[in-house]
This record gives sequence, structure tokens and C-alpha cells, in this order.
Amino acid sequence: MLQMQPPPSLVPSPVTATVDFAAPGVQHGFLRLPYSRDDAAWGSVMIPVTVVNHGEGPTALLTGANHGDEYEGPIALFDLAATVRPEEVTGRLIIIPAMNYPAFAAGTRTSPIDRGNLNRSFPGRPDGTVTQKIADYFQRVLLPMADVVLDFHSGGKTLDFLPYCAAHVLPDKRQEAAAFDLVRAFGAPWSCRMLEIDAVGMYDTAAEDMGKIFVTTELGGGGTASARTAGIARRGLRNLLIAAGAMRGEVTAQPTRWLDMPDADCFAFAEDGGLIEFLIDLGGPVSADQPVARIFPIGRTGLAPIAVHARRAGLLMARHFPGIVKPGDCVAVIGEEVEG
Repeated sequence: MLQMQPPPSLVPSPVTATVDFAAPGVQHGFLRLPYSRDDAAWGSVMIPVTVVNHGEGPTALLTGANHGDEYEGPIALFDLAATVRPEEVTGRLIIIPAMNYPAFAAGTRTSPIDRGNLNRSFPGRPDGTVTQKIADYFQRVLLPMADVVLDFHSGGKTLDFLPYCAAHVLPDKRQEAAAFDLVRAFGAPWSCRMLEIDAVGMYDTAAEDMGKIFVTTELGGGGTASARTAGIARRGLRNLLIAAGAMRGEVTAQPTRWLDMPDADCFAFAEDGGLIEFLIDLGGPVSADQPVARIFPIGRTGLAPIAVHARRAGLLMARHFPGIVKPGDCVAVIGEEVEG
């Protein structure tokens, strides 16, 4: 007789927290996910978490390393977890510096366990792969607790960005306006109305579909963090928490310039592989159909480089990193500067 499996929504999450999300004060612990492997039959994935409860204000869910090779968020969040005092907090902070901990520990975008891209794995499955189980716990346990979600990103090893804070254009204009108010408070050098080209399964979408105020960043790239970009992350994090009513203090206002990504023409893709030479630096102006880069074939000498053209006018807000590209790689992103 065929035995029917229960739907994922009825299967309990295998993740357990060693912290009490309702307890007052500061707690440091882990989200523990059993993971049987060759070197530890009864092993676990241990995702560090800090919870700070003090006051009746909103709950802020703060995450980094959704992709494991992006470092500004983990720097700011590990620092906040180590230094925050309960009396500074007027609500609840749930701090998870490395939500895809296996990828973070390996320094890779995706998980070395199952090659899962956490930011394309929502809503997840409690009976799925390790990455799907992590996504499911965020979907069913952590996101419902949150009022505000800040998910730090940067370009990782394959992109470099102008440092910006961003939110999405949404059908619910009150939700959208609240998100952009926090983007403005974050105070990155650039602020962006962001368009996603691969939004299926994203953490962003999961949070926004629940009505949460969702803010994200792209703060540089190249698989490292600079003193400047780490500083932007630290300062912006506190500014956002103060503006959201989750921490005490005054927002330290910073000038920001606004970018819009109105359509798919913002993205330029390589149709050929090879050595890329950029003809425009980040932040530089671009005209429609202007060559932004050229790609040298590397299999032999004597071949002319192939130009990659911008599909719209604006400025160069992101570029491929490092110097070798493959067909289909995103080479450049063109944003339109707008009034804030």
C-alpha cells in the first residue's frame, strides 16, 4: 500500500534554537541543524545567533552572508552582537551574521554541502536539503516574528557595486514607503529602487509577501570588505535600527544619491567568454548603446575584442569581477540617477 507523505507545512523543522527568543536581556547561541556526514555521524550545522530583548518596540531580524562570500554584513553584525547593551534596545534584535553558515565558512556563494543558493531556496522544505531546511526555518519561524528585516549583501567574488542600500517597488505603497524611509535613514552613499532579474525563491520576496518591511544592500564586492564599506555597514545598521524604533539614539544623517533600476535594460550580459576590459569605471556616465566593456578571446592571439554595449543611458552601478568572464555572465548594471 502506498504511504502518503505529509505536506512540508505539517513536517516540523529539524532546526532547534539554543536561545529563547522571548527572554529579556542578551543571549548568544546557535540555530542547530542536524547534519550527518562522513566525519561526524551525529553532526550539526551550527548557525550563530544573538537575541537582544529590551522594551516594547519592533522586532528587527538582521542577517548577513545569505551568500557566503559577502562580508560587510557579517562584520557589522558580529560587531553589533559583541557590543550591544540591553539598555540601548527598545524592542527585539535577532542577529544572525551568517545565515548560510556552511557557505560563509567555506567563503563561497553557495553551500559546499548541497550547492544550494539560500537566496533562491525559499520557502524551503523541512525535509529537503540542508539549504532548504535553513530557508524553511527562516520562512516558518524567524520571519513571522519580525517587523523589520535587514539583509546585507555585496557583490561577492563575481561583482563589484557602488555601495548602496535598497528596497523594492511594491504593490502595497505603505509597505514600500516604510521600506524606503529606512533606506533613507541607513544613509549609504547611494540608495536604490531595486529591480531583481532572478526573484524566484528569494528571501526578499518571502519577507515582503508576509508584509514585512524589507531592506537590503549591495556594499562593494570582489570577495572582500574595505574599511570604507565595512564602516558604511556599521553606521547604516545603527541608523536603520534607530529609525525603525528598535534602538535608542539619533540617526547620523548622511548624504545619499538615488538610483533607479526601471527595467531589464539596466543589465548587460556577456555573449562571449574571455578577458574583460572595462571602458567605464564605477559611477561613470553611460550613454545608450555605448560600449561599456570589451572581451578579448583568450584561446589565440590576433583576434579583435568583442564590445559589450549598454542598453540604456545612466551610470555604471555594478560591474563584473574579476577579469575573466563566461558567456551569460552579467557584465554591467546601468542605473538611472533620480531625485530621492
